[in-house]
Amino acid sequence: MKTSYESAPPYVTKDGSKIRELMHPAEHGNANQSLAEARVPAGAETLLHKHRSSEELYHVTAGWGLMVLGDETFPIVPGDTVHIAPGTAHGLINDGDETLVVLCCCAPAYSHEDTELVEREPSESAGN
Repeated sequence: MKTSYESAPPYVTKDGSKIRELMHPAEHGNANQSLAEARVPAGAETLLHKHRSSEELYHVTAGWGLMVLGDETFPIVPGDTVHIAPGTAHGLINDGDETLVVLCCCAPAYSHEDTELVEREPSESAGN
């Protein structure tokens, strides 16, 4: 099975990310995982969230920013890959001046139902 970028219309996920599902079982017939491209504009951030079942890999392809992963916040740049275990709160903060582009692989595949929003602590913000 092959898909094309142009055939994957962008949509907004529960965490506020604008993504394109490049491959997803609900659309393409693959069995156990999904692959999406997320774009976070300069100065924006995703809502902190976690997945009850899905394990994720984020791979940065363009831009730079901060990755919030559990109790840690650290810089991410093109070429970085981050493992996100099920149940781990995470989010992206684009503190750069260009769009942050991340490939997101989920197993099992991404679903809104598996996504739970998490409240940020008052000290957690893009400026801190």
